[in-house]
Amino acid sequence: MPAISLSSSLHFPANLLEKLETQFFRKSCLQFKSNQNLQSVLLFKEKRSFISVLAKGTFKKNQECIVDLKNRKGWIHFVGVGGCGLSALAVLALKQGFEVSGSDLMWSSYMDGLQAAGACLHIGHSISNIQRNNESRFPDALVISSAIPQDNVEVLRAKSVGVPVYKRDYWLAKLTENFNLVAGKAQSTSMLAYVLKAIGDDLTAVVGAHVPQFPDGNIISGGGQNFILEADEYDGCFLGLSPHVAIVTNLDWEHVDIFEDEEAVKSIFKKFLKQIKKGGYLIICGDSVGARSLLNGTKQVIGSEHSCGLPSNPSADLCENNYRVITYGISSTNEWHAESVRPNSLGGSDYILCCRGCPLADISLQIPGVYNVLNSLAVIATVLTLVGDQGQLKESIDCLKLHLGKFRGISRRFEMVGTIYGCHIYDDYAHHPTEVRAVLQAARQNFPEKTLLVVFQPHTYSRLVALKDDFAMAFSDADKVVITEVYAARERNGWNISGRDLAASIISPSTEYISSLGNVVDKLTVQIFKDPHHEIVILTLGAGDINTVGPKLLQELQKRLQNVNS
Repeated sequence: MPAISLSSSLHFPANLLEKLETQFFRKSCLQFKSNQNLQSVLLFKEKRSFISVLAKGTFKKNQECIVDLKNRKGWIHFVGVGGCGLSALAVLALKQGFEVSGSDLMWSSYMDGLQAAGACLHIGHSISNIQRNNESRFPDALVISSAIPQDNVEVLRAKSVGVPVYKRDYWLAKLTENFNLVAGKAQSTSMLAYVLKAIGDDLTAVVGAHVPQFPDGNIISGGGQNFILEADEYDGCFLGLSPHVAIVTNLDWEHVDIFEDEEAVKSIFKKFLKQIKKGGYLIICGDSVGARSLLNGTKQVIGSEHSCGLPSNPSADLCENNYRVITYGISSTNEWHAESVRPNSLGGSDYILCCRGCPLADISLQIPGVYNVLNSLAVIATVLTLVGDQGQLKESIDCLKLHLGKFRGISRRFEMVGTIYGCHIYDDYAHHPTEVRAVLQAARQNFPEKTLLVVFQPHTYSRLVALKDDFAMAFSDADKVVITEVYAARERNGWNISGRDLAASIISPSTEYISSLGNVVDKLTVQIFKDPHHEIVILTLGAGDINTVGPKLLQELQKRLQNVNS
């Protein structure tokens, strides 16, 4: 069946409709698959006077979205709304004036604020979640996360009644297509959105993590042209985007259940870079071997020597892919780079900002780690491409310096849980060897003389199998490591591997395997209470439910302290 515009209707003679009904419509609808991979549902409406074609499934970029995104009207239902990515889109839809509902298998912290803001949320998937007024009213669209299967009951019901179903990637593409889009990873985009908002930009931002300094947690809803989006390679989600600025911080083989190897990750990133709009920018970390490999074979053209990274002629200096390349990093070979990086009294880092070897300003951050120094460099380069004025470069950098110093980071990124006795408890989302290594370096930078005990919960069996040797080498900055059982997430253990195998492979430092999180809390409580004034940093790491360990440990230690004092 040929592809038909979603806005069009086809009119046929009555006798032809009789034949169609006899041959094809013995049920309420019949599914087709076109030669353009567009599934359709053909429904009779208005007493069979015409056929309306409503799309579902896979969409092409040039197809029309029937949801009124411009005037922000209608009811949108989000399936898998408890996840960080989809919950952010649901919050934004509420802020933009849509009626919002959603469902997930279990409640998550992301759903608290969403419900408080007015969304109708459901635990469990059921056709009743998308039916109202005695089955006479349905959502105008379903938006589903990458984890939702096509046989989900809500998805099947929506398709059967002609409600369009959009995967998150297509929804993001339609949502951002008329904006000045900046796409990157969570830490760089959250810092960027905060700084832009602080300097007065009326931007929109969607970040898949809680940002305490965002009024709505993980989104900013504005009326300007800039749209800041956390975009990632999982399931090829970012391939539908057309960014004006793409920020590439690194190139790690993280989603091993999606990509076969590092080359597959590199391949999909190269496809993403081809999506950058003509005249746009690629802002890339030149210190990352993986990220830098994306530039192989690409003629790099950067700003003139006197512009400190800002091309003097907006129509000139394009690379062969029609965008400008700006590099940043610690190394002086990068266009924007940091010199004399050192810890400060705020728990963060100070450094000298340089552009092409020219010192421009002293920057002070209150968030720790070299990786945050790199994120701040990416933010500086990005802001100056968006709002920078070469004639007032110093004033622009002074303004950036002020607000970068006020950014407090995002939740579960070296986040303080609490302090009791000589014990300092932190939590971090790190679940990849590169991230583990970076956060431990930051911890060692902040606490050079304290004992560093790391509790790590591996996330997914497939990742542990693929990266076990890299994980085994990532804990060198710790004094002791505790490995728990694997957080399975969406997987079953078809590899016959466990956290015990990782613990056994770590040669140094001293490592112990404790399978359950409850036993970890009990053992640490006893250990710390034996010598309560010993200066120790407990750092819990992982993308699962390891974040429950810190608060429970703090609570148990507080109980013991109360018992001693009573």
